[in-house]
Amino acid sequence: MKVKTILVSQPEPKIENSPYFDLQEKQKVKVDFRPFIHVEGVSAKEIRQQKVDLSKFTAIVLTSRNSVDHFFRVADEMRFKVPDTMKYFCQSEAVAYYLQKYVVYRKRKIYVGKRTFEDLTPLIKKYKDETFLLPTTDKVKPIIPETLDSLGVNWKQATFYKTVISDLSDLANVYYDILVFFSPSGIESLFHNFPDFKQNDTRIAVFGNTTIKAVKEKGLRVDIAAPTPETPSMTMALQKYIDEVNKGK
Repeated sequence: MKVKTILVSQPEPKIENSPYFDLQEKQKVKVDFRPFIHVEGVSAKEIRQQKVDLSKFTAIVLTSRNSVDHFFRVADEMRFKVPDTMKYFCQSEAVAYYLQKYVVYRKRKIYVGKRTFEDLTPLIKKYKDETFLLPTTDKVKPIIPETLDSLGVNWKQATFYKTVISDLSDLANVYYDILVFFSPSGIESLFHNFPDFKQNDTRIAVFGNTTIKAVKEKGLRVDIAAPTPETPSMTMALQKYIDEVNKGK
C-alpha cells in the first residue's frame, strides 16, 4: 500500500532544513507532528521533599536539555544563586552547547562526554571528590544510576521533571499510513489514549531497540526500523520504505 500520510510522535522541528521537510517535498507525502508525551516540571516544594539542598552540591550531571532547563528553573524557584565554581558534566556536546542558555561558557567548568552516559565516566572519575547532583526525569535509564554507583562517587538523584502522557483524543478518527515512534513511552501513550488500537494496515516505524521491544510486547508489527547500518536515521529509513512501496505512482 502506498504511503501518503505520516504522523511523527514528536514536536515539529524548529529548524527549517529538517530532513522531515525534505522527505515531505521529495516524496510528496504529508508529514504531521504530534508529541505523544510531554515533560512537566516538578515544583521546588516537591524537590525539597526529596531532601535536596542545592547548596550541598559541587557538580551537576546533565543528561539532556530538559535536565538543563529544569535544574535552572528549580534553582530560580528556590532563589538559589548557582555559584561560578559549579562543575557541569554534560553527556554530549548538544547538552553542553545548550547550557550556554544559562551560563557564560568560557567562565565555567564544563566537562563533555561524546554521546553515551558511559563516555562521561573517565571525567567523573577524575573529579571523584566532588558531590554530584543528577537532576532527572521520573523515567531514568537504569544504566545511569548503576554507572554512578560503580564509580563510588558521592552523588544524589532527584526527579526534577516528569514524562506525562499527552491527550490525543482529537486523533480518534484520524488515519495515518505510518506512525513513527522513538520511545516506549510513545507506545504507552498510544494505548493509554486508544486502548482498543488495532494496527491493521497502519505501518509502524520505530527508532531504537527498546522501542521495538515495546511495540512487539503490545502485539504490534514493526514495519520500519532504525537505526541500521544502511539507514542510521529515521528519515532515511522512511525514505527507503516509501521509495519501495510508492514505486509506479
